[in-house]
Amino acid sequence: MLELQNLILEMVARGEPLKVTTDRLCAEVQALLPDVTCSVLSVDRAGLIHPLSGPDVPRELCELVDGMPIGPMVGSCGSAAYFNHPVSVTDIATDARWDLVRHAVIPAGLAACWSTPIADSDGRVLGAFAFYYRERRGPNRREEMIVATCINLCAIAIERHERVLERERRAAHDELTGLGNRASFNALLARMSCVEPGNWGLLILDLDNLKTVNDTFGHHAGDCLLQVAAARLAAAAAPDLAFRLGGDEFVIMLQSRRALADLDAAATRILDDLSQPAQCGGYCIEPEGTIGGATLSVGDDNPEVVRQNADYALYHAKKTGRGGFVRYWPGLGTAMTDRLRAIREVETALRDDRIDAWYQPMLCLETGALTGFEALCRLVSPTGEIRCASEFREATSDVQISFGLTQRMLAIVAGDMAKWIRAGFDAPRVAINVSAADLHGNRLETALRSTFGAVDVPLDRLTIEITESTHLKIHDEVLQRAIRSLRAFGLQIAIDDFGTGYASLTNLLAAQIDSIKIDPSLVRRATSGGAMDVIVAGLIGIAHGLGIRVTAEGIESREQAAHLRELGCRHGQGHYFSAAVDRARATDMLGRFNFPLAGDDEALTLRAIGG
Repeated sequence: MLELQNLILEMVARGEPLKVTTDRLCAEVQALLPDVTCSVLSVDRAGLIHPLSGPDVPRELCELVDGMPIGPMVGSCGSAAYFNHPVSVTDIATDARWDLVRHAVIPAGLAACWSTPIADSDGRVLGAFAFYYRERRGPNRREEMIVATCINLCAIAIERHERVLERERRAAHDELTGLGNRASFNALLARMSCVEPGNWGLLILDLDNLKTVNDTFGHHAGDCLLQVAAARLAAAAAPDLAFRLGGDEFVIMLQSRRALADLDAAATRILDDLSQPAQCGGYCIEPEGTIGGATLSVGDDNPEVVRQNADYALYHAKKTGRGGFVRYWPGLGTAMTDRLRAIREVETALRDDRIDAWYQPMLCLETGALTGFEALCRLVSPTGEIRCASEFREATSDVQISFGLTQRMLAIVAGDMAKWIRAGFDAPRVAINVSAADLHGNRLETALRSTFGAVDVPLDRLTIEITESTHLKIHDEVLQRAIRSLRAFGLQIAIDDFGTGYASLTNLLAAQIDSIKIDPSLVRRATSGGAMDVIVAGLIGIAHGLGIRVTAEGIESREQAAHLRELGCRHGQGHYFSAAVDRARATDMLGRFNFPLAGDDEALTLRAIGG
């Protein structure tokens, strides 16, 4: 028995499939007891029987009991599992417990059956281990000893199998909602055939009010909303399958003829069922959703094309009016395609940790001293190419992507500044661009405090640049509150690209700001004696009069730098001094340029010393 025990335990340890293990156990036991027919069955959590092994047990019996519930009159095994106690039937032909399945064993010459339940350490019945005899009898002492060992081995094997299944289930299912997750959807999508157009399709749904619910009622209510939405989507989509991809995004794989025959009707039915009021965390909430859909079309040679088309349709639906459905059609828009491609690219880069910060120096035009850096976002391609933010700007129109980039930049800059401080440098002032969406709510403030607090870097060395490209009016009360809150932590606020778009002199009075950055287009047009000189000089004078610092961006020549200094501009940045550099070169600049330059000629270029 020791050899048998070691053999089975080794199979369990190697991760052999459960059936392979129990088949071997039965074969070894029958070799020890030639006059015995051995069987193993499992009992699931619903109390249903599933035959596992029994090389000499009649096939008809296995088919009869598979899926049958355990009970006091379900043969020896069913009743043993039901009572969690061994059951010995010495005459199958006359015992009433065999009435349901007797006809499947008598012709095989089996006359008696002794069954012992298999239970885990908590007493839960996992299955049953049975000996069938060809004569009317019960077990002898040797057989009892063998079975005592076998049920322990079976319990170990079945428990391990259940753990494996549970790990697989968790890996394939969303823990909050119970729906299949992104991994299981991706696996299913990859298996879909592209041979027959119209044979399957996708509906991608975004919950439109999850963030509002989270912000208003708390994340407990938001989680409840997700669970309600998941249950309703699964029910409305049946027999088609629903998945939760993450966050507020769901997808339904359409294969039923009814749904494919009328995609609009299927989407409308789902939205109607979804939008019924629900109690979530003590609040009455009406789930809101928007759907984009696509079916396999002629020329779609890859399942990913259908997913991409459904994404395009969802984006268009959200742009044209949330709460409805849009079906993809060819030529939905190249701008949308470019935007979604950029979003996917940035999402992947964030996930793969391929977003980095490069630093462009800012300096005093009067002394040449390095006064700080502007941290500029860079995307590193899979092949190592460094891409500027302008190349993936379309992605930043997505609120989540934009804040994801902001969070990553904050983390990188905080880490770099901490290293500079530890290296003995005076912490340089660093400017970081943020979007309009970042300033709504308190998530930027929370991210700043947690990120910089974690590395003990003071926030008073940080400047937040409000990008003019966000089309955000600075006199907006929401923005003013955000600015006041940030400045209370010692941060400085700058308006970027000043002089273009929505920027105006009245903005200087609308909110408390510390500096403005003159747009490069104005810098290029400022020439000695020209009309733009008057405008730029007036802008600089007004700003200085209000105690606002002015930095000229985009300085490309020695002449521009000298002329701006004559107009009263004291600070500048641009390629004439240095393009944005990686953190190693930025650190080198701190060591070599963090002091006033000696002469007037040298005061205008870092290259005079830095090369």
